[in-house]
Amino acid sequence: MRRGPVPVVAFVLALGAAARGGGSGPVTCGSVVKLLNVRHNVRLHSHDVRYGSGSGQQSVTGVSAADDGNSYWRVRGRTAAVCERGQPVRCGQAIRLTHLGTGRNLHSHHFVSPLSGNQEVSAFGEDGEGDYLDDWTVLCSGTYWARDSEVRFQHASTDVFLSVTGEQYGRPINGQREVHGMATSSQNNYWKVMEGIFMQPTEIFKAEQHHVEL
Repeated sequence: MRRGPVPVVAFVLALGAAARGGGSGPVTCGSVVKLLNVRHNVRLHSHDVRYGSGSGQQSVTGVSAADDGNSYWRVRGRTAAVCERGQPVRCGQAIRLTHLGTGRNLHSHHFVSPLSGNQEVSAFGEDGEGDYLDDWTVLCSGTYWARDSEVRFQHASTDVFLSVTGEQYGRPINGQREVHGMATSSQNNYWKVMEGIFMQPTEIFKAEQHHVEL
């Protein structure tokens, strides 16, 4: 049986040593974040509403409300790989983004998105476990994905970029924007970490930084 939505407050209390909010430093595995599309100013969102076409899987949209509780995603290692809590995510590393409320992973596949005709992006799986189509490569400059940087997410299997181009849904999710995969890189592909609970970096990372500073 699939678990119900995870209360955000309860999850935060269980995290232990973590840092709140954005700022500097790396994004780490185990962190729970909101992701803002910087071109259209909407946060990556999902909810237990399925597409009426295409795959029929759980829909993924963009919302403008900063305080929406359904916009939290947990950063995890790619399918069948372990990314220890607090391990910084490297540029070029494949990860999964698991929706905190429903336990489904950000996913894409060769279905057409309902509004723009690009590639559909959905939420897939049960309790955080889906398949290899849940893997996204973090594209950024430098060594690690920094909290204050703008990054792109490229689908590891089909090469599309996670994007928003402004199309809006009607009822029952009136005003929410379509999130989809685009074959080409553009300003519609860039995302930035906003609100979140960040796992403190591992001691190995801290040692690396100390060595660089010497």
